[in-house]
Amino acid sequence: MIDIRKAKQEFKKYVSNYDIKNDRIRVKIAHIERTASIAKEIAQNLKLSEEDIQLAELIGLLHDIGRFEQVKKYNTFIDKNSVNHGQLGVQILFEQGLIYNFLEDRQYDEIIRKSILNHNRNKANIETSNDREKMHTNIIRDADKTDIIYMLTFEKKETAWESNEIEKQKASDEIYQEFIENQSINYQNRKTSVDNLISHFAYVYDFSYDCALQVIKHKDYFKIIYQRFKFEDKETQNKIDEIYKIVEQYLEKR
Repeated sequence: MIDIRKAKQEFKKYVSNYDIKNDRIRVKIAHIERTASIAKEIAQNLKLSEEDIQLAELIGLLHDIGRFEQVKKYNTFIDKNSVNHGQLGVQILFEQGLIYNFLEDRQYDEIIRKSILNHNRNKANIETSNDREKMHTNIIRDADKTDIIYMLTFEKKETAWESNEIEKQKASDEIYQEFIENQSINYQNRKTSVDNLISHFAYVYDFSYDCALQVIKHKDYFKIIYQRFKFEDKETQNKIDEIYKIVEQYLEKR
């Protein structure tokens, strides 16, 4: 079985190697701990076995393990400007052997590996081999996005979008059209912090389980995020207005 208490101790030990006074490190530690808790709640809501509930929580604890080296080396959480943090996390865990600190039993390795690799991919690029891998991939993706959306309601804009001047920027036509036409964003096409914001609104289409989406709807997270901004460029403001309206309509229908 999985010793979650030991895994949490090992997580604290691992992150102590990084500068916890760094705002990005602080935010990521808090995000990971909340995501693990949300993953556990989703698994419980799905009435899974105790083994799968513990596994979901463990995956939540490990899903962003690559973020710490990412920010240490590149001082950014933007993958296209640095490295794919999911792939880096898998490399650290399974090629460098960090997974042995968290878990003695090797039977869960492939589920953990696939879930971490898939958690930050577009739905079209998800690769799983069986229903259990798919389920845990969907749990961590929902838990991760739930907490990211929550975090965007209160964290400093510089920390959340890596820009203090996001309201002076413009939305790219390409990203706007991707949202309107495909309900999906190719992260590699994002050019501005406003594009990052649009991709966060697009998260609404990416949830697998209603229990996670219901929390976001009940807490009005997207409304809070929308109200945080007043863009100087009128066209950009109009685009964000329309995107928010579409998000609200989708939540009502679903």
